[in-house]
Amino acid sequence: MPTVSRFEELECWQVARELTRRAYALSRSGALSRDFGLRDQMRRAAVSVMSNISEGFESRTKALFVEFLGRAKGSAGELRAQLYVALDAEYLGRTDFDELFEMVERCSSQLSRLMSYLREDIASGRVRDGEELYIA
Repeated sequence: MPTVSRFEELECWQVARELTRRAYALSRSGALSRDFGLRDQMRRAAVSVMSNISEGFESRTKALFVEFLGRAKGSAGELRAQLYVALDAEYLGRTDFDELFEMVERCSSQLSRLMSYLREDIASGRVRDGEELYIA
């Protein structure tokens, strides 16, 4: 795998950024825009996914990076649950729900694969904290 020198190069971060953009766009109008609690929680969860990926990438160790990726994955799960609430409350149509849900699942899957890769790298003993760029 190629060496990644910036978190912006990670595909999971790119998907999380698009996910956040879509969550903001969908919650900007209609009934969802007036449900301040759900709207804000959905936005925070989406932002948390991309923020935890970037914070983890910039952290001191690969083990800490894996921890932050786990938090990002947790936020993705939270957002999936909130999408169900928005669908059930008829704030989102099925097409918007399906599009955003698929994007969240794709990001979550990418996070799982990256976490597995990093755990294998840590277990191999090849970790040199602070000196080696993360591989993804």
